[in-house]
Amino acid sequence: MEIWFNPARELELLLHTTAGNTPGFGDQPFDPEIRPSDPRFGDYQANGILAHAKATRANPRALAATLVEALKKDGSLDDALISIEIAGPGFINFQLKPAFLDAWLTRYANVEAFRSECATLYAGRKIIVDYPSPNTAKQMHVGHLRPMVIGEAIARMLQFCGAKLVRDNHIGDWGTNFGILIFAIKHENAANSLDSDPTTALEILEQLYKKGSALAKDNPAMMEAARQELVNLQTGDPENTALWQRIVAISNAAFQQTYEQLGIRPDITLGESFYRDKVERVYTELHDCQLAEESDGALVVWHDEHPRFARNSERPQPFIVRKKDGSSNYASTDLATILYRTEHFQADECIYITDGRQQDHFQQLFLTAEKWFHATGRRLPSLRHVWFGTILGEDGRAIKTKSGDPVRLKTLLHEAATRATVIIDEKNPGLPEDERQHIAHTVGIAAIRYADLSQNRTLDYAFSWEKLLAFDGNTAPYLLYAVARIHSIFRKAAAGDAATPPAPLETTPEVALARKLTVFPSALVQACTELRPHFLCTYLYELAGAYSTFNNADKVLVDEPTVRARRLRLCARTVAVLSTGMRLLGIEPLERM
Repeated sequence: MEIWFNPARELELLLHTTAGNTPGFGDQPFDPEIRPSDPRFGDYQANGILAHAKATRANPRALAATLVEALKKDGSLDDALISIEIAGPGFINFQLKPAFLDAWLTRYANVEAFRSECATLYAGRKIIVDYPSPNTAKQMHVGHLRPMVIGEAIARMLQFCGAKLVRDNHIGDWGTNFGILIFAIKHENAANSLDSDPTTALEILEQLYKKGSALAKDNPAMMEAARQELVNLQTGDPENTALWQRIVAISNAAFQQTYEQLGIRPDITLGESFYRDKVERVYTELHDCQLAEESDGALVVWHDEHPRFARNSERPQPFIVRKKDGSSNYASTDLATILYRTEHFQADECIYITDGRQQDHFQQLFLTAEKWFHATGRRLPSLRHVWFGTILGEDGRAIKTKSGDPVRLKTLLHEAATRATVIIDEKNPGLPEDERQHIAHTVGIAAIRYADLSQNRTLDYAFSWEKLLAFDGNTAPYLLYAVARIHSIFRKAAAGDAATPPAPLETTPEVALARKLTVFPSALVQACTELRPHFLCTYLYELAGAYSTFNNADKVLVDEPTVRARRLRLCARTVAVLSTGMRLLGIEPLERM
């Protein structure tokens, strides 16, 4: 039989196909439900026999025996590579034998081999990932961390698995806030103060907006002046247009500094302003399709089939696509964005990365788009909202400074590198200064990033410097150190070791580590399918643990050449999988710490 890169997936396909060609399985399709098994009984277990037997009124163990017999009869499974047995009421257990593991380690040696196999998963599928999408004229705070690191990890994983990916930074660069901001700049005569560096200028813009909001709130005349500045901007006034362009340029330049720290590289940046001349088409088509209607001067869409978005619900919540004053909003520009991504990019899928508070908006957006595209005969891309929870402080509330303001993201990243520097100095005080700074920066940023990604994204999580910078437990420093330890072994190995053929796997820790290496494809597929990077994080942590067990039990650089080669091969495959997985998460491995 062929050596499978992803045994779980191939077993699933094999059992499904074999059952379809085997008498006794009835007309209903068979779902094998392949799951990782208890290591005492094997590597994988097919649980689907029980449900299928119940649906077809068959004896589950007899049905399992029929399927196993068919598998053995057609030679789909080689007894020398994979063992198979029936357990309990009808579970089927599969165990990868050392011969299979040896062949897998030989065939899948590096990231190029992994990529060539993984690329079939989403081959040719055009996917737009919408992130990090900050609002202009505001400094990034800790809440912006999650869309950046989650979005980047998802983008990297999907691209690795063959997707034609477009990272679209859909910034908030249009709306009523610009009226207040332009009013404040003029009122304070502050245009010249924006000539400083982007970070400082962005801080000034944020302060001006707060000042302008306070003035407008307490003074109706000033509120009207701010509204007029917005009207002037929307009608193309040269002065206001120039100020708006300057605000957006300052914001993007400041954002870029943070993007570079976190390895974020948008392919395009098309903000809300890009769609302001495209929303009229949305209004016209929704009206012509009889999907939208006037309500108190606004244009709205109702979803009467939905318990919360129906007009007769307890708290009616229409989807407002045009406001009373005739201006656009998130709904209208988001609908225009879907249409543009469909027509211009020929997107097969659009993924939106935002916090959980926007779930209602995206549910209504997707419902409206589905009805709109159906009515106009268009193909609608798959639309997915990847939402996330909140980062909490030690008090269990959203993390903030002592003054109650959001923690600035640049402050958080700087403190991470500073704290990491102290730890690196303690562990390896003799490092050259440039290497010390590089390692500390890598460890600090990786620790912040991994602490977020290792959590199930839909849950809140508590931020702890002590935990995220720890060298034990499920942390970035633990993974980085595991990689560095393996590289230290290769620095001690002899030049001729690579040419020595490895002996077959033998010891229990060797076999356990090899088995864990073969799980990498399954972990990556699960993370991609569910768009939850924590599945990949958990796997990498478990792999590092399996390597630690192996390394503590079996000395690598032994005198026997073939045993030494076997263990060095395990080290090489482990560092290849760990490094590949970490880079997919946006973490650059280190060879020395």
